[in-house]
Amino acid sequence: MQNSDTTKYIIHAKIKADGVIERPDVIGAIFGQTEGLIGADLDLRELQKSGRIGRLEVNIKSNMGKSAGTIDIPSSLDKVETAVLAASLETIDRIGPCIANIGIVKIEDVRSSKRKKVIERAKQIMSEMFDELLPESQEITDEVRQSLRIEEIMAYGKDGIPMGPNVVDSDAIIVVEGRADVLNLLRYGIKNAIAVGGTNVPQPVADLCKKKTVTAFTDGDRGGELIIKELLQVADIDFIARAPDGKGVEELVQKEILKSLRQKIPVEQAFDYYQVSKKRRFAIMDAARKKMGGKGGPVVSRETEIEQPDEEPEQLIEKIAEPEKQKPVRETPVRGTVEEAPKEVKRNVFHEHISELSGSLSARMLDESNNIIHEVPVRDLASALKDINGDIASVVFDGVITQRIVDIASEKGIVNLVGAKIGNLVKTPTSIHIEASTAL
Repeated sequence: MQNSDTTKYIIHAKIKADGVIERPDVIGAIFGQTEGLIGADLDLRELQKSGRIGRLEVNIKSNMGKSAGTIDIPSSLDKVETAVLAASLETIDRIGPCIANIGIVKIEDVRSSKRKKVIERAKQIMSEMFDELLPESQEITDEVRQSLRIEEIMAYGKDGIPMGPNVVDSDAIIVVEGRADVLNLLRYGIKNAIAVGGTNVPQPVADLCKKKTVTAFTDGDRGGELIIKELLQVADIDFIARAPDGKGVEELVQKEILKSLRQKIPVEQAFDYYQVSKKRRFAIMDAARKKMGGKGGPVVSRETEIEQPDEEPEQLIEKIAEPEKQKPVRETPVRGTVEEAPKEVKRNVFHEHISELSGSLSARMLDESNNIIHEVPVRDLASALKDINGDIASVVFDGVITQRIVDIASEKGIVNLVGAKIGNLVKTPTSIHIEASTAL
C-alpha cells in the first residue's frame, strides 16, 4: 500500500497487450520477470515488504481482443534507484500468453507537486487574509487620524449644522459649503469652519456671521459663486476665498487650502463682480463697523490667517492678525487726491491704464516712467506689493483702495495709488497720492 508520508516519486507507465489480460496477470508478470534482474537490493517483493515501494496501481481494459492501461508505482527510493526500477519495467515483453509492451511515461516528483500546492495556497493566504487583517502602518495611522477628525466635528444649533470645535469660541470663522468641506479642513487642523449646506443659507449661520470675522471659502465652480452671492445678500461676510477653478474644497490638499485662504480678498473688492446693490453695500460696511466696535467712523477689518507651523498638520492654529504698524500719517478724510498734483498730467498718464483694466479685476505696477513692470490679479495685489524691491512708483488696479493696500504701498515707497474706488480709509500717508479712477 502506498505510504503518503514517505513516497517521493511515482512511476507512471502505459501497457499494451495483443490479447485479453487482467490486473493480476500484469502484477504477476511485473514481479516475476523483474526478479533477480536488477539485484537483490531492488527486488520488488523485498522493497514492498520494507515499505520502500507502495502498492502497484494497475488499470487495464480490453477491447476488440486487445488490452491497454496504465501502471502507477509509488517509490520512496532515491532518484537513481527509482529510475533503475522504472527501466526494468520496460524489459517485460510478455504477459500470460500475450505479447505485451510497457513504456515509461514519466516519473513524478511528489514533493515538487506539494511545493506547487504550498505556493498557490501561500498566495491565497497573502491575498485574502493578510490584506484584510494586517494593513500597512500608514493605513493604520490614517484610519486613526480620520476617526479623530470625525469625532471632532460638532453640530451647531437645533438644525445640527456641521462645524469645527472652535467655531463658537473663535473670533474668526470660515464658512464652507458642506460637511465634507468641514471634515477636510479638520483633517489639516483648521477647526473654525462651519457649513451652510448649499445655496439655502441657514438663519443660525447668518446670525453667527454678524458676530464674527467671516471668510467665505467656496468651491471653484458655478455653485460656489452662487453661494457667495447669497451670502452677500443674507449674511455679513468680510473676506472671500475660492478653491482653484474646477476643484471643490473637500478635494484640496493642505498646500492648496492654505494658498486659497491667503489669497482671499476683502468683500468690498468683490461688490461689483457679484453685483451687490448699493443699499446692501452700505449694510455690509455698517455691519463691519459694528463687529469692530466702532460708533461712527470706519475701521480697518481684521483678517483671519491660517499659519502653517513646522510641526504636524494637526498642530495648525488659527489666529487673528493684528493690523501692521504704520508710519506716521495724517488723519484726514480722503476726498479725491491727498496732495495737489498736476491733474492734467495724471489724467493723461493713468487714463489709458485704467481703461484697459476696467472689468478685468487686475492690477498694474508701473515704474517712474509709467512703464508696466508687473500685472497681477487684484486678489494677489497685497502679496505682490510685499515682494517688490523698490522699483515700483505707481500702482493702477481695477479694485477698491483699502487701508491694507494703502499701508503696504506707503511702506514700499509707492508714490501714486489709483483704483476703481476708494474704500473706507482711516489713515492716509502724506507721501502717497491716492485717487479713484472716476476722478481721472
